[in-house]
Amino acid sequence: MVSEIWTEKYRPSRFSELVGQDEIVKRVSSLANSMNIPHLLFAGPAGTGKSTLALIIVKELYKDSWRENYLELNASDERGINVVREKVKNFARTKSLGNVPFKIIFLDEADALTPEAQQALRRTMENYSGSCRFILSCNYSSKVIDPIQSRCVVFRFKLLEKKDIEKVLRKIEENERLTIPQESIEILYEGSEGDCRKCINILQSTASISPVISQDLIQTVLASTKPREIKVVLDYALSGDFQNSREKLFDIMLRDSISGQDVVKAIQKEIWALQIEPEIKVKLTEKTGEAEFRIVEGSDPFIQLQALLASFVLAGLGK
Repeated sequence: MVSEIWTEKYRPSRFSELVGQDEIVKRVSSLANSMNIPHLLFAGPAGTGKSTLALIIVKELYKDSWRENYLELNASDERGINVVREKVKNFARTKSLGNVPFKIIFLDEADALTPEAQQALRRTMENYSGSCRFILSCNYSSKVIDPIQSRCVVFRFKLLEKKDIEKVLRKIEENERLTIPQESIEILYEGSEGDCRKCINILQSTASISPVISQDLIQTVLASTKPREIKVVLDYALSGDFQNSREKLFDIMLRDSISGQDVVKAIQKEIWALQIEPEIKVKLTEKTGEAEFRIVEGSDPFIQLQALLASFVLAGLGK
């Protein structure tokens, strides 16, 4: 997905510009070319192309008059029932301009709508289906009520692969006259975890420092632990040296200003490279999940990370 930080000249204007979602693009483009689409529900992780595809559909259908026939609302900001009753209904009941017989309303982050608003929305989708089509975007389709899902064609987006991210980055490299070595592509992809918007944001932050996108610059912007540093922490713990493991971990966190959740994710990734039995890896992965959950729920990250390291010490001792 292209980022909001991308300038208008880089925004895709054709379906072929959207990377990583070939099957979805093929089906949606067929619907758009027929000049008639049903209600759509785009579900999937952030930064994978949901909002971009909605914009492409609108531009392909309406051409230059797309702004007059398109309403975009962010449901996380405008999530109450009054928004559905007023803004959405008022826009849906009016006739479209041009050859396409319907308007399009795009509800971003639809899973943030209150239950009452979703109930009102299901009736609106039904009553105004002749003059308006809805495109809903969400990260978790399970948070959208079943009556709305049954009224939509559901498309599930996947995280982008490295080749897809690289295609976008090479295009930016050419247009912005940057130099992005292949090893920097690898780090950008790992840092973004398949989120193209996040990847572009990291790239822009790095490019503001230097047009040569080096690994060290990216690591500075990412402010994340390096795998080899986390490996040292875990090696200390597995050898039974809890004190040094704890001090090394806290030094990494305080020096680089890394959150507890980021440390847990880095530990989870490193577990599978450790020279330990598969059964122990499974148990430790479970422990990282517990620690991450408790941190998200508001527990002190330093206490939870110490408890996690204690689990590694016990695993190293065979307990």
